[in-house]
Amino acid sequence: MKEWKNCTLGELGNIVGGATPSTKKFENYEGGTIPWITPKDLSGFLERYIAQGERNITEAGLRSCSAQLLPKHSILFSSRAPIGYIAIAACEVCTNQGFKSIIPNNDVDYMFLYYLLKFKKGEIENMGSGTTFKEVSAGVMKNIQVRVPAEKSVQIKIAKILSSLDDKIELNNR
Repeated sequence: MKEWKNCTLGELGNIVGGATPSTKKFENYEGGTIPWITPKDLSGFLERYIAQGERNITEAGLRSCSAQLLPKHSILFSSRAPIGYIAIAACEVCTNQGFKSIIPNNDVDYMFLYYLLKFKKGEIENMGSGTTFKEVSAGVMKNIQVRVPAEKSVQIKIAKILSSLDDKIELNNR
């Protein structure tokens, strides 16, 4: 375990919130080609990778709000309503404000980070606060303590083992 390090999620990647373009302006959605993911899209979603949600937004919609394109292999983590839906971006996507997604640093394996967040899901849910519904802020996400292999090659080996099991589960589900 000497080869493991203590750090925070914020040290493993850039934590990014999402946003929703005004639904009153048709030009934000009509003919849009940018995948826009909401927690609803992950409800009942049984796979690891997501490339498309129910709706797309346009370039104008993206520019009209604080949403940003997340690169392929970003980890999408719903931070409210409910907390804890997790998926990996299969391509560039953006999300609504119900997410605190993580763009992994170069020294972090995205698949390992995905499994780490799945493991920490219950703990993160318990950190949620709010009166109407629980939410986890970006500040809380950034400061969550984790223990990870210092070497990316070890992260990849661990993720590969877990991933091989999920490959079989996803195949059976199909």
